[in-house]
Amino acid sequence: MSVAKLIAENRRARYDYFIEEVFEAGLVLTGSEVKSLREGRANIAESYASAEGEAIVLINADIPPFKHGNRFNHEPRRPRKLLLHKKEIGKMMGAVRREGQTLIPLKLYFNDKGLAKLELGIAKGKKLHDKREAAADRDWARDKARLMREKG
Repeated sequence: MSVAKLIAENRRARYDYFIEEVFEAGLVLTGSEVKSLREGRANIAESYASAEGEAIVLINADIPPFKHGNRFNHEPRRPRKLLLHKKEIGKMMGAVRREGQTLIPLKLYFNDKGLAKLELGIAKGKKLHDKREAAADRDWARDKARLMREKG
């Protein structure tokens, strides 16, 4: 996957969750939302996706109003429908219902064709001991690389 222009990234997601599967989804946006995204203004850190009826919806994603917009500007935190294939929607809904997993947005970007895309992951929450273990592994890898660089 070639990321043309990264708009927003949820860096905390990989620390707080085990990401099991990743999907690429389109978003249903208004014109002022696209203009605001082109300026690089968005925040997906506190957002999540949820099943509403037969669709997956992005909730609590913050796309600020377009600066030069008029009275028809968009609402910043409105729910946005995600464009996915029916099989993908079924897989996500099954994972959320049966296995108690959550849908976490990982990245928001424009692809090579200039379309806004969202990288969405099926995730399972980490416990505190899992987070500590991941931090210890990261520290050890850094120390090991430093030792290898010094010794040899």
